[in-house]
Amino acid sequence: MANFSKVNAARDERTELHDKLSLTGAEVSINNLPAGASVPFIHSHKNNEEIYVVLAGKGKAVIDGEEVELGTGDWVRVSPAGKRRFFAAEDSGISFACIQVKENSLEGYTADDAVVEN
Repeated sequence: MANFSKVNAARDERTELHDKLSLTGAEVSINNLPAGASVPFIHSHKNNEEIYVVLAGKGKAVIDGEEVELGTGDWVRVSPAGKRRFFAAEDSGISFACIQVKENSLEGYTADDAVVEN
């Protein structure tokens, strides 16, 4: 069995990678909204924080009623309780990745967790 998984996330409206990559510690999705579209619901979580990265385009997030403008390269972390919804701009679609992990579960960072071989 290989120590890696690979998948191409096509430009579907939403691609969830937990099954496609056999993820065991995080949920990752790729999301593409055309110009003027939005995620059709407001949501929060019980335990998981979400980290969003804008891959292309522009739009906004509404988090706890506050509008946050988004553009390519922006990163946003939302705590579990934060009520959120995402929108593409009227003149531009938006493509973003969402990484969902259990809040306060990180026990070590790259340097602490890495095993370096020469």
